[in-house]
Amino acid sequence: MVFKLLLVEDDAEIREIILDYFIEKSNGTLAINFAETGDEGQQKCMDNEYDLVLLDVMLPEVDGFTICRELRKTSDVPIIFITARDTEGDRLHGYQLGCDDYVSKPFSLAELFAKVKALLKRSKGMVRNEAMTAGTIKLDPYRCTVFVKDKEVILAPIEFAVLRILMENCGKVVTRDSLLLRVWGYDFDGNDRVVDNHVKKLRKSLGNASTQIKTVFKKGYKLEVEE
Repeated sequence: MVFKLLLVEDDAEIREIILDYFIEKSNGTLAINFAETGDEGQQKCMDNEYDLVLLDVMLPEVDGFTICRELRKTSDVPIIFITARDTEGDRLHGYQLGCDDYVSKPFSLAELFAKVKALLKRSKGMVRNEAMTAGTIKLDPYRCTVFVKDKEVILAPIEFAVLRILMENCGKVVTRDSLLLRVWGYDFDGNDRVVDNHVKKLRKSLGNASTQIKTVFKKGYKLEVEE
């Protein structure tokens, strides 16, 4: 199977590096088109069907956020932002617009390629995403839903990501450093207090089920199934 990708990136050097790497590593499984401006990228998205879009944010003519917003009105094509804008606010804005992942410059080509492959597999139904249950909490990673008992709980993207990691490691301690790396990325320059703040928000959203999230002194957090 050959997947069609669109890369929208105005930096010629970055564009060439990504194209060369992906063509070499894909062994003919990826057909990559590209656009140099936001306007060109938006037009190509309208005129063609792609399996995934790699989208810079800071583009001439039309910015990446706008392209994502317009795309989501008619398409659920997977979108990965590649951008130097890496503040928490930018990331949250990207997820709220409907992107599937957010990669900050500078980035690892190997990691970006792995993210693309994984996202393509999920979007094409090649990976089964099982719902996870821990006590009264049920999380469906495919539909991005969370239920406490029979009531749906709406979580912000960051809180959803934190809860998913805790549920994947139910009964085990997840350190703050691990959460920072997996949720905020290796290049995050803040401190681990941001983890505590988001866990606090998560607990508030979970209501009575919040007691399942235990604080492990000087280490991190652990999700437990209470009797």
